[in-house]
Amino acid sequence: MIDNTDIQNTPDNIDTKGKLWIEREFSHPERTIRLATSFSGIGAIEYAIRRLGLKSKIVFAGDIDANCKKSYFANYDIKEERWHTDIHEFDATPYKGKVDLFVGGAPCQAFSIVGEQLGFEDTRGTLFREFARVVKECQPKVFIFENVQGLFKHDKGRTWEVIYNTFRDYCGYDVHYQLLNARDYGIPQTRERLFCIGFKKPTKFKYPAPIPLKYKMYDFLEDYVGSEYYDAKSRLKVLSQEKKHRDGLINGTSEEQFNDFIFQINEVDDKYYLSEKVAKYVLCTGTKNFKTPVKTDLDIARPLLHSMHKMHRAGVDNYVTYNKAKGIDGLRKLTPRECLRLMGFKDDFKLVVSNTSAYMEAGNSIVVDVLIALLKQMDITKYGTDHEE
Repeated sequence: MIDNTDIQNTPDNIDTKGKLWIEREFSHPERTIRLATSFSGIGAIEYAIRRLGLKSKIVFAGDIDANCKKSYFANYDIKEERWHTDIHEFDATPYKGKVDLFVGGAPCQAFSIVGEQLGFEDTRGTLFREFARVVKECQPKVFIFENVQGLFKHDKGRTWEVIYNTFRDYCGYDVHYQLLNARDYGIPQTRERLFCIGFKKPTKFKYPAPIPLKYKMYDFLEDYVGSEYYDAKSRLKVLSQEKKHRDGLINGTSEEQFNDFIFQINEVDDKYYLSEKVAKYVLCTGTKNFKTPVKTDLDIARPLLHSMHKMHRAGVDNYVTYNKAKGIDGLRKLTPRECLRLMGFKDDFKLVVSNTSAYMEAGNSIVVDVLIALLKQMDITKYGTDHEE
């Protein structure tokens, strides 16, 4: 039985002595990453590679949600025949040997153990089984499987043992796994997720070390001008690791890097503000849904989520009370754009769906900055190709 009790505290699995991931350079930046995804959502890994300035080719992608497809096609270069809607019907065998990196976050519905193999046969009827099947069929050089932290504790660890054994024995990969929190990789959001990485060949790999968090949730708001990163003359907010580089971006003398965000200050629409009645309800004590007053104006955002009933929560678990643009202090939820920012998507990401769908898509995505840390740490270009097929 795999012992997952101390998965949050595994310093031997974190690279605390090597070169910090943010300072690393790619060994083969000229190469193209042949990328494939299932349960693709709005393309977090696709966007991470874009932010890193690397070349990529989408081999295949897919998601069952029609709105996700709409957002994906609006933001990435993909042909219809490369998209799959139902993974159960998707055959990945034609892509064997043609995928460098395969990524997905298969929803792991709580499956009971039906046998004692604790492997692939015990995953029948689950979406994870389909993810593992695709890995087996297309044989990527590297895969990344992302999921919620609770996966480790489900069924006293037996569920994770099934998943681990499936990746190792059925798929034949060298498997590494670790819980990583977005707030440790540059994004002010408490969002802890499992990141399981499989290498086709045995690989010495340690997960990227955390970096100091320089930003607060308010730095990512559309209407907040009280930040040290705000330039009143240009009405731009530039989040950069170095002030010198930030000044150059404002003055147009520097090129934007992967870890830089440039935000235009906007006025937030009235529709995002709560009515006085609703605001009092949110802040009161002893209600059915809120046993204690909801804390507002957090430095680090609560996890952006969506509920099982498809009612968005990505914008309403983090309340802010600032609107200097209008000269009032009103309680409001986050906007879809702000939620995307807190997931690592810059403002060039096109919003083409309703607000409700946008909230759900943000809440279901993977934090881009965590993926960037992983790609830098493993030097993903080592697994790229010198020619496109």
